[in-house]
Amino acid sequence: MTSAQQPGPTRPTSRDVARAAGVSQATVSLVLGEKWPGRVSETTAQRVRDTAAEIGYRPNLAARSLRLGRTRTALLVVPALTNEFFARVYAGAAELAAEHDFGVVLYPSPDGTGPARDPFASARAALDGIIASSMAADALGALHGADLPLVMLDSDPSDTGPAARVNLDIADGMRQVTDHLLGLGHRRFLHLASAVDTWTFAVRAEALHDALGAAGGVTVRTVRAPLEVRAGREAAEQALSAIGGRPTAIICDDDILAAGACKAARRLGLRVPDELSVTGFDDLALATALEPELTTVRLPAEQVGKRGMEALLAVLDGRPVERGGLPVRLVVRGSTAPPDART
Repeated sequence: MTSAQQPGPTRPTSRDVARAAGVSQATVSLVLGEKWPGRVSETTAQRVRDTAAEIGYRPNLAARSLRLGRTRTALLVVPALTNEFFARVYAGAAELAAEHDFGVVLYPSPDGTGPARDPFASARAALDGIIASSMAADALGALHGADLPLVMLDSDPSDTGPAARVNLDIADGMRQVTDHLLGLGHRRFLHLASAVDTWTFAVRAEALHDALGAAGGVTVRTVRAPLEVRAGREAAEQALSAIGGRPTAIICDDDILAAGACKAARRLGLRVPDELSVTGFDDLALATALEPELTTVRLPAEQVGKRGMEALLAVLDGRPVERGGLPVRLVVRGSTAPPDART
C-alpha cells in the first residue's frame, strides 16, 4: 500500500471513551448527553468528560439529532438588533446554548412581521423551539402552526400560550425610580412614555402612576413617543413648552427617550439636573455617553437571554422551569438632583 493509500486517523468513538474510562457505553451516553444527574456519580461523570477530552472525542451531533428527533437549534425573535438591549439578550442566549451544543438562529423583526412573510416554511423540521421578546410577538404569526415550544421574554404572565416565560421585575424598577425622585423632593412629573403597545411598557406606566398616586400632592402628565431620540426630543420639547406648571422631573420609559428629553432641555435652555431631572430605563451604553450621565434602571439583558435558553432546554427535557422575575437595579448618576427651589 502506497503512502497515498494510507488510511487517515480513526475518529474516536463513544466505545473508545468507555473503554478508556472503564465505564459502559451507556454511562458515556448519559454523561455526554447531560442526563447523568441522579444516575451517575459526579466523580464518574468528571472522569468520562476528562477522558473524552484527552482522546479527542467529539459527539456526532448530526447522528444524535436524527436519533433524538432534535435539530439542536433555537430561534430567537427580537424587534431589532439596532437596540443594544436585544443584542445583549442574544449574546446571553448564544453563550448558554453553546455550552449545550445548541445553535441560536436570530430573527430580527423590526416591523412586527419580520423581513419575510414566512422565514421558515418548515419550521418544525428546522427548529427545536422559539424564544421571543414580547415586543416582537406579532412576528410569531409567520410561524403559526409550527407547534414548537415557545418561551416568551418580558411578557404578560396571564397569557397561557407560552410553554414558559422569563420576566424582569419591571414594576420594581419603576418604583425605585419614583422613590428616588420623591426622596429628592420632586412633585411635578412628566412621564415620557413609549408609544409601543406592549405589556412591559404598560407595567411601567401602571407602577409609576401607582407609586406617585400613593405619595399625595403630586402631579404627573403623560406624553407618548416612538422609541427614537428625535421623537423623544420633540415630545418632551412640546410638553416642556406648554403653558402651566413645568415639571421638575421627566421619567422616561427608555434610555433612548431620555436622550431625547435631555436634548429638549438643552434646546429650551434648561440645565440638567439643576432645573430638570431626567431618568431612563435599560442602562444602555447611551446612558453614560450623555452629559451629565443618566440615572437609569439597569436591566440584566444577558441574564434574560441565558434564562430564556435555560427555560427552553428545560421544556425540551421535561424539567421544571425556574420561576421568579429577574431583579433590576436603579443606577443613580448625574441627571437627577433635588428640584430648583425657584421652580
